[in-house]
Amino acid sequence: MADSANRAIPEQPSTGAPGRLSRRGLLKGAAVTVGAAALSAGAAGTATAADASVTATAPDGSNTITMSLTSGALSWSAKRKGATVVDTSTLGLKLSDGTVLGAAGTVITNYQHWTTDNTWTPVYGRNATVRDRYQEMRWNLQDTATLINFSLQIRAYPTGVAFRYVLLGKGTATVADELTTFAFPDSTLVYSARDEDLYNPVAPGSIPSTGTSTTDNGPLTDLPLTATYAGGSLIACICESSRLNFPRLMLSSVSGQPGTLAAYLMEHTARGSDTVQTTSTVTTPFATPWRAVVTGSTHAELVDNAELVLNLAPANALADTSWIKPGKAFRVQLTTAAGMAGVDFAVARGLQFIEYDGGWYGDVSSTDATKPIAAIDLPSVISYATSKGIGVILYVDRRAAGNPDSLFSLYKSWGVAGVKLGFVDDGTQAMTNQITNWARTAATYHLLIDMHDDMRPFGYERTYPNWVSMEGVRGNENFPTASHNVTLPFARNIGGPMDYTICYGQSRDRTTNVHQMAMAAVFYQPLNFLYWYDSPSKFANTSNWPGLPWFDAIPTTWDQSHALAGSIGQYAAVARRHGDTWFLGAMTNETSRTLSLPLTFLGGGTYTATVYADGTPGTSAYQTPVVVSTRTVTSATTLNVAMAPAGGQAIILKPS
Repeated sequence: MADSANRAIPEQPSTGAPGRLSRRGLLKGAAVTVGAAALSAGAAGTATAADASVTATAPDGSNTITMSLTSGALSWSAKRKGATVVDTSTLGLKLSDGTVLGAAGTVITNYQHWTTDNTWTPVYGRNATVRDRYQEMRWNLQDTATLINFSLQIRAYPTGVAFRYVLLGKGTATVADELTTFAFPDSTLVYSARDEDLYNPVAPGSIPSTGTSTTDNGPLTDLPLTATYAGGSLIACICESSRLNFPRLMLSSVSGQPGTLAAYLMEHTARGSDTVQTTSTVTTPFATPWRAVVTGSTHAELVDNAELVLNLAPANALADTSWIKPGKAFRVQLTTAAGMAGVDFAVARGLQFIEYDGGWYGDVSSTDATKPIAAIDLPSVISYATSKGIGVILYVDRRAAGNPDSLFSLYKSWGVAGVKLGFVDDGTQAMTNQITNWARTAATYHLLIDMHDDMRPFGYERTYPNWVSMEGVRGNENFPTASHNVTLPFARNIGGPMDYTICYGQSRDRTTNVHQMAMAAVFYQPLNFLYWYDSPSKFANTSNWPGLPWFDAIPTTWDQSHALAGSIGQYAAVARRHGDTWFLGAMTNETSRTLSLPLTFLGGGTYTATVYADGTPGTSAYQTPVVVSTRTVTSATTLNVAMAPAGGQAIILKPS
């Protein structure tokens, strides 16, 4: 089944086989209810209705999503294990000529449903294989006033639910607004953040108004957006996937509706420095991005369900991915000597890359990123790095990447391994197209790419896996609180990879060193910048830095991941396996705590656990020492993981 975002998905023949489309008549095997104007059963799969409702149910029965047509208007709702995730909410699109699709006068022209169960192998990721298992329902619809044909697709997965609109017919359409709303049950809190600010748990109707004269204004919040519910167990995270040729989605509080958030399509770039676009013209057939709601019956389960975003994204577009190798990176100072020393440090510490950041080609505001400053003999550094098996990544401000084909071709000729794009202003349709073009063009020249600043994920790292990471988060280089750090696994990181620049051994940290260490396992960050702000000389006396062997050993991509425990803003514990070795990270907020973590995920036999733990808390969190111990464990062991305030534990579990 093709999954392109700029053409309608073609139908497949009915086979009934697992993983293939299986179409059935309206009243056979699907959860369908109809009103007084009954659906016509004369032709299987075609009908009109005044009122109708259809529910897609995840193959394991956990999640359901319902779309309804009531008096010609569309709505949707979602549940997990019977609990309401999103109550009855509006659906629809507004076109530039004022036409509203789905608000009134809508009829059903065709109905289909099928169940898919496949697995696919990512180039890298949280797990070596990903299961793609869902039930989909689809209505083809017509607006009776304009005779415009469109479609609504809903899917239910064990990991969450999703839906999107498809504009049918051949031609063009200009979208002015999306009318989707998310109505939450009473007592729901949403974790709101905009433009890389800290997360703020508020009622849906209480998003603070933000913006400037050159940006989008109002009570707006960015995705991913996490919601917690009364009772404390159910949790959900709203994300988008497969955003191509379309603006980025924000959500807005709705006046007079305290429990509701409404879709807001960005008209400005995040910093308001690019062309304003109040509408988006597309070639039809055209599918909008998926609106995904990742769900978990526990907070830890939400972390494990994040691959929903990838399952909704287009499949890998690259025939050859052998050159794509994520890893750990170290930023070097802007001299030749620092580059050479950085290469040696990378070799000694098991890193894969060094990076020259802003300034290697002079003023970062320059539009010419083709000539290094005199202090850097870049050919010599690249040659030396290549001889040692270390890749070189170059920072480029987006203003110097206006012609990526020419620039990336040059970097490829130099032997560069990757590009870190800075000050990317995500938001409008044009910027979405620029971002995806950067990723595609970098792939053409076998360059990894990491996009920084106000970015938001949409699953495109599946399609172009050379796009190894992005920022789009209040970064660790700002030395945020431990509470912020233990919010991210359940919020921003659900949407996709996150470049978080680990700051081990920094006196400005507001956390313990082990808390910083644990990030490497708790967060999913396939390009992991380590020792940010530091130089190799700081770590020359390794006895002063007992955490170094942890960073030496830990990889950045995984064969298996399993969240063990968690509560948003309070604590998180995640175990990830690479080969036969597990790496377990646990982090807490400013409250000390001990977690009891069963090691049932281990295989048979005994394991040696190397435990990096907080010692006696120091006057400041960063002064808390790292205490290293070893013990023998099995899958029957339960570890009592004690953490100091703003602390953590980092544990390597290796077969004995």
